[in-house]
Amino acid sequence: MQKIRTTVRIAGKEYTIASTDSEAYVNRVAAWVDRRMTELAAATRLPATQLAVLTAVNAADDMMKSRDEIRRLEAELDVLRARLEQPAAEPSAKEAAPET
Repeated sequence: MQKIRTTVRIAGKEYTIASTDSEAYVNRVAAWVDRRMTELAAATRLPATQLAVLTAVNAADDMMKSRDEIRRLEAELDVLRARLEQPAAEPSAKEAAPET
């Protein structure tokens, strides 16, 4: 796949990112990083380098929590699939008998 070069602005600086992802996707990712760094800058007085590290830590935290949730949901899905694949239980004699 051919890489697309996209110029984005993060924390007031321009960066050129080469990616096989679409320009729209790269812009979306850059906008997220810029927004998170801006939020952290407003809440703290950290220098840009530390803001970048804190943003990366927060992004890694979000990613790991999302992966954990995906694993949990996949396990739940496996249990539900197993239940669906089990043959239906035979009705008991009482359930099978017609009412009078």
